[in-house]
Amino acid sequence: MALESKMTNQPGRTEAGENIVTVFGGTGFLGRRIVTSLLDRAVDVRAVSRHPHKHKFDNVSGKRPSQQIEADILDSSSIAAAVAGSRAVVNAVSLYVERGKQTFERVHVEAAADLAATSRDAGVEMFVQISGIGSDPMSRSNYIRARGRGEEVVKAAFPGAVIVRPSVMVGPDDTFITTIARLVHILPIYPLFGEGGTRLQPVYVEDVAEAVSRLASGQYSTDASIFECAGPRIYSYRELVQEIATQLNARIRLVPVPFAVWRILATAAEFLPVVSLTRNQVDLMLRDNVAANDLPGLEELGIQSRGIEELVDMIGHAA
Repeated sequence: MALESKMTNQPGRTEAGENIVTVFGGTGFLGRRIVTSLLDRAVDVRAVSRHPHKHKFDNVSGKRPSQQIEADILDSSSIAAAVAGSRAVVNAVSLYVERGKQTFERVHVEAAADLAATSRDAGVEMFVQISGIGSDPMSRSNYIRARGRGEEVVKAAFPGAVIVRPSVMVGPDDTFITTIARLVHILPIYPLFGEGGTRLQPVYVEDVAEAVSRLASGQYSTDASIFECAGPRIYSYRELVQEIATQLNARIRLVPVPFAVWRILATAAEFLPVVSLTRNQVDLMLRDNVAANDLPGLEELGIQSRGIEELVDMIGHAA
């Protein structure tokens, strides 16, 4: 596996002198951080989303994306216009709850294939597909299966595409660590997923964004096609909750709750206006979410992963 840094002032320049990276899902939890990281590298960025002005970008350089484009990944005509002239394209679009025509199959498989094929036909040099650790085209879970199949169709449509699989991502506005921290403050009894034995390796979202930006900007050249990005420590879910409670000086009692009960609760929650728990989240908690030892990750990209301690401390001071 070859991996080296290109120490140039203008990474990834095309013959036309352009260095445009187009990020689909550019206002999402990970996508907006990818945009910011690219801007800090003085890369011209197109942030593409259905709601392009939903988020204001803050970065070291003080710059905003050169273009904030309104486009729907489900609309082939709009994605063609969005990728035109791009050197690299990043697909950071994600779907966690199916609504009408927005299904896991449509978004994570069909639309991902369309975007990869359109990028290939437009002469894009690099395509980065954001997937997730545990993605499996043979899974019984619709969500996990769609993510796995999405990887397959992208690689078929765009030879040389790079797949980035993060573990569960955490950050100041996440729905994982932040939720646990809030609940351990207010609940005397904390319900675990099953016995709490699922192994997790949470990764800081900014570290994943940095990895993607290094790949998409052309800073690193590699013959690796898959990167699994995870944090420095592996926890059982029980250990993770207890660690957060300890750091926040919260006293709680951990109580196992069968996965069958969680699925019933998640099914009901998906009908609420604001979804706090989904069936795919329950499915993900049924299996370990840990990076493979035989695949490159953050370290191979020159990134020292950060633990959750800083984030939990930040949440604790904000509470």
